Amino acid sequence: MHAPVETSRVLVAVHEAVAAAEEGQGGALWRLAERGRQLDANLVRLSAGAAVAEHVESELDVLVVVVEGDGHLDNGVERLAMEPGSVAWLPRTARRALLAGPNGLAYLSVHQRRPGLRIGSRTAGTEADEGGEAPCSLDRVCAACGRLATEADARYCARCGEELPGRAAL
Repeated sequence: MHAPVETSRVLVAVHEAVAAAEEGQGGALWRLAERGRQLDANLVRLSAGAAVAEHVESELDVLVVVVEGDGHLDNGVERLAMEPGSVAWLPRTARRALLAGPNGLAYLSVHQRRPGLRIGSRTAGTEADEGGEAPCSLDRVCAACGRLATEADARYCARCGEELPGRAAL
């Protein structure tokens, strides 16, 4: 028996996904969720003036493509302007922070998929688990104001008090 053959397809129209989001809605608007994928991708919107706090991703390079709005990428050395069509490479181990401009910032982030966490040893030849860790701590980004929670176990945003997405069970 042969494994099913995957076919290429369009998954999302990013401009339509941003336009369909509620006014002021921040956080992840879309996530790549295809079974067996080797990449993770997220369409993220930060509200005007919101930021993803400075952090370092120790394992993955990330590609960021600005879809709408504007803002800055702070790499620890300089602030780089970002506008629709800008493509930024965020190499692993490099400092990075994103700050949305007055019109907010919507961007697509893409990186290699992290393997799911498992207890015990992996059996050779088994398919990687679905899921895995959120890219660049996206599960800690407040949907209301865009702040990145610095605490790994945070349930609520320290800036606005909003419950963090998917964190109620912690």
